Formats: sequence, C-alpha cells, structure tokens
Amino acid sequence: MNFLKRLSRIPYYILLIIEFIFKKVVFRCHMCGQCVLQFTGFTCPMRCPKQLRDGPCGGTRENSHCEVYPERKCIWALVYSRSRFLGRTRKLEVIQFPIDWRLENTSAWINYFSGRDGQREFKRNLKRKASLLPSEQ
Repeated sequence: MNFLKRLSRIPYYILLIIEFIFKKVVFRCHMCGQCVLQFTGFTCPMRCPKQLRDGPCGGTRENSHCEVYPERKCIWALVYSRSRFLGRTRKLEVIQFPIDWRLENTSAWINYFSGRDGQREFKRNLKRKASLLPSEQ
C-alpha cells in the first residue's frame, strides 16, 4: 500500500520539477508555493532579503539600492520598472495574501488550482470586507 501511495505522487513530483526548472531559470523563483509573479511584473518578490510581497520596505536607498545589501538594487525597483515596461503597474495595487510558509518548496501551480494556497479565499474575504465599508458620499 505504501508503494502505491508513493507511486501516485510521481505525477506531482514530475510537475514540481518542471515548475522548479522553468521558474528558477526564467524568474529566479524561490519556490514559496504561493506565486504572485503575475502581480509583480513577472519578478519574484521573494528575492527581497526581507521577503516582502506587497512593496518595498522603508529602507530603500535614494539610488534604489537595498537597505540590507547596499550593492544590490532593491528588487521592488526592478518589479516597478518591469511592471511599467509591461503596462502592468495597476497590478501592483493588488493586496497580496499572507504567505503560508508550510507551502514552501511545493508546486504553486497545484496549490493554486487545488485551492491549497488560500489565494481565492483571501480575495473573497477581501471583497466581502470591502462591501461592509461605508460608501463615500
């Protein structure tokens, strides 16, 4: 029985390897298991040493360099410039769901389509809370 259980995981591991190779090479992905590349100009925000997913920290230097690693450009400066180039700066306004570290090194593709990453539930709750706010008049 244990052998059959492991055998059924083979397609998952094949997809995980394909996702890992593709996203690592193309996007320098950190495999958080909850991908937000479509919102960040196809730049993995997990490359930020503080692992911020909603924008730069307050320590970004005037020359757009990182507070933690001054020799590096802030990843969020790259996110913004790529988003601007692609005409996707409005996507940067989307509030990202909190990261679930239990999903690290798992397939973001499978997590998304299975609902395991919580992305759809987060957006649903966000819309519900926004509808409860008083309207501006």
